[in-house]
Amino acid sequence: QVHLVESGGGLVQAGGSLRLSCAASGRTASIAGMGWFRQAPGKKRTFVADIAWGGRNTAYADSVKDRFTISKDNAKNTVYLQMNNLNPEDTAVYYCAATREYDYDSWGQGTQVTVSS
Repeated sequence: QVHLVESGGGLVQAGGSLRLSCAASGRTASIAGMGWFRQAPGKKRTFVADIAWGGRNTAYADSVKDRFTISKDNAKNTVYLQMNNLNPEDTAVYYCAATREYDYDSWGQGTQVTVSS
């Protein structure tokens, strides 16, 4: 089992930046990749970005490309999401997740990001 804890959410004005962190513990040697997802009020959870744990491959949702950057520190078992030029549509609960092979089967508790206009 992998345990994930997110941090770094908060309230920011439009155009501002935030950096989210997600620390993994437990069976971290089994992690193949980690990702960020978000869920806005009344909407389904959607993919934001992910990164391969053993390499540098990354992927982003079209809505965050060129604004968000996912990175990792394997030594710290931590993944980050740098979010720049935030807009109110980015307001959501952001979740960190880990995959061992195909599906994301470990999830954090989520961190709230609120962007004011």
